Amino acid sequence: MTTTIIGFPRIGHHRELKFATEHYWKNKINQEELQQTAYQIRQNHWQAQQDAGIDLIPVGDFSFFDGVLDTANLLNIVPARYKALNLSELDEYFAQARGYQNGSETVKALPMKKWFNTNYHYIVPEFSKDINVKLVGNKLFNEINEALALGINAKAVITGPYTLLKLSRFIDGTKPWDFVDQLITAYQQVLARLSEKNVKWLQIDEPALSFDVTAAEKSLFDDLYDGILAEKHTTKVLLQNYFGDIRDIYNDVVSKNFDGIGLDFVEGKYNNHLLQENGFPADKVLFAGVVNGKNIWRNHYENTINFLNQLNTKGDVVLSSSTSLLHVPYTAEDEAKLPSDVKQHLAFAIQKLAEIKELDTIYRDEAAGQDALVKNNDLFKNIKHPSNPAVHQRIDSLTDSDYTRLPKRSEREKIQKKEFNLPLLPTTTIGSFPQTKDVRQNRSKLRKGEITREQYDKFNEDKIVRILRKQEEIGLDVLVHGEYERNDMVEYFGEKLDGFVFTQNGWVQSYGTRGVKPPIIWGDISRTAPITVAASVFAKNHTNKLIKGMLTGPVTIFNWSFPREDVSAKESVTQIALALQDEVLDLEKHDIKIIQIDEPALRENLPLRKSNWDSEYLDWAVPAFRLVHSKVQPSTQIHTHMCYSEFGDIIKAIDALDADVISFEASRADFTLIDQLVAANFQTEVGPGVYDIHSPRIPSEQEVEDLIKQLIHKLPIDKIWINPDCGLKTRTEKESFESLQNIVDATKKVRSEINEPNSVI
Repeated sequence: MTTTIIGFPRIGHHRELKFATEHYWKNKINQEELQQTAYQIRQNHWQAQQDAGIDLIPVGDFSFFDGVLDTANLLNIVPARYKALNLSELDEYFAQARGYQNGSETVKALPMKKWFNTNYHYIVPEFSKDINVKLVGNKLFNEINEALALGINAKAVITGPYTLLKLSRFIDGTKPWDFVDQLITAYQQVLARLSEKNVKWLQIDEPALSFDVTAAEKSLFDDLYDGILAEKHTTKVLLQNYFGDIRDIYNDVVSKNFDGIGLDFVEGKYNNHLLQENGFPADKVLFAGVVNGKNIWRNHYENTINFLNQLNTKGDVVLSSSTSLLHVPYTAEDEAKLPSDVKQHLAFAIQKLAEIKELDTIYRDEAAGQDALVKNNDLFKNIKHPSNPAVHQRIDSLTDSDYTRLPKRSEREKIQKKEFNLPLLPTTTIGSFPQTKDVRQNRSKLRKGEITREQYDKFNEDKIVRILRKQEEIGLDVLVHGEYERNDMVEYFGEKLDGFVFTQNGWVQSYGTRGVKPPIIWGDISRTAPITVAASVFAKNHTNKLIKGMLTGPVTIFNWSFPREDVSAKESVTQIALALQDEVLDLEKHDIKIIQIDEPALRENLPLRKSNWDSEYLDWAVPAFRLVHSKVQPSTQIHTHMCYSEFGDIIKAIDALDADVISFEASRADFTLIDQLVAANFQTEVGPGVYDIHSPRIPSEQEVEDLIKQLIHKLPIDKIWINPDCGLKTRTEKESFESLQNIVDATKKVRSEINEPNSVI
């Protein structure tokens, strides 16, 4: 045993899981058919790893929606409101992830948050006094049975108890320590059942150890694992960390009865310092994460082998990915249209399996791996990224004034209120409307050459007019054009900018069945022509209401692309910001008075450890956003949007973006961010989402009214906007239109009550 990976993409080679699951939700297939598709995907993935020569193959990393939710359900961490629905086990699971609505019976979904520093989202487990943690599920064990029957050398995978507690929500006055004994018993039972099946290894994922670990949290970790490891039976236990280093708890980890410890040496470079300073126990196996699980570039073998050769360990070493390969596409072999000089440098999941195997061959026997080493070195001698001197000259000429908008926000606010004359609690959407089947077909026909550009544009223009009329009918105050021309909020902009290349099949899971195709940054980035102006101007000319222009921000475009490794993040983001500045000024020139610049990924590159927050990231990420809009007129209103991250602890940085209005996801999190905004004396106008668009639930008018009243009791009423928590692209038109109508009707009702004499809302 010398090679493994932490996890593999779940969605299937051709997104089979997405389509099967969505067909199940629409009652087009039954549960047995869905399960058969899932089994075939798992079998194919295991076989691909076995064919690549991977020795120890993860089992349990497959999920219908989210791995954290899988572990919660395995251990009976299911709130009573979902059990009361009396659904099948799988439908109860989906109800937690998506919410449930059947006539008057309705239950909201559990909160959804970003998974550490990635664009993947996990479902937040909920602990309460009603939760009795115990081993009740069979998913992990059923998949182990499948793998063993196929002759797979299976490594069981489960989310660790420390990470589970660290990422969960606690209500009813409960605390993580209340569940330690129950978790110890449950994980011991997992080990016992795996031992009965002669499973050699259990991988317990503990990425939360990459956060700061306080003394109290260290005690929690110690209590959990002193208990769990007291009886391992015959299965060996691997503690697997990723997304950083374990500096706060390294000595505790290596002193415990783990059989293996998995460390990330890509993002967690400090782990090598820990080994050099403290050594690594000879009686434990080091699972060395040396192949980047989050980016798509080829591994430079010579550098990796040199690193491995100086590791301070006398025990066995297993080569692994730095993270789960969940975060990269399936295979680069499908990319027939990429230029060969680009494609040869790409390593998606299948290619990373081969890299791990080749690295292992070179590491164990350099002579046997000499050909692979020479070929790899030659590859790295021939990287030619396109360069644009004008872009560099423009960056070099920037001064502090380019990042500063005048006059100050409080003065702009007065100017804009007079300019727009909007009612209290103005209503709008975040941008996109449903991408219905005919919209996708229209885009596909253009791509295949079956229609002309003129026909394609005419179809989208008809859609824009239709959605404008619908928004007017619903009664929204600020309208959007619907974004029918956009395939994805990042990919669309990348396609219009120089410096990016694109895949045909490079899908990566974002959440549930939602996948994205991240662009690849290959050269210097610049704008050569307007991107959104035509659609925004067309919409403006077909309504008397205000139209909001829609852009994706520079940090999000960067974070949701695969970046170059030879250029700093600051350099790439600044290039994107200047390109978007040109777009913003073009929109303003064409009389688009409200411009939204979305930055949902602002927090993603922030160091996981708060003790490292004195790093430069926010010092250049926030100014990059300001660079985009700093030159607009005071009467032009700049909006931004953020969602599904822990934004409460960077509120000052968000306010420093100097936007005029910020909308953010709030409905799933029960408006917990509102209190943090109040405490921080947040000055930007805000639009907390009152409609969870990641759920098929349609909120009632009364539900929205109650939410609005919560808002106006906490925030200045003249600073509140009313909107959904994200774009409506993934919802149906029925869900969207009914929900928006309820939002507008609830808002109008609250407005009327405010205007009543002696109102006591």
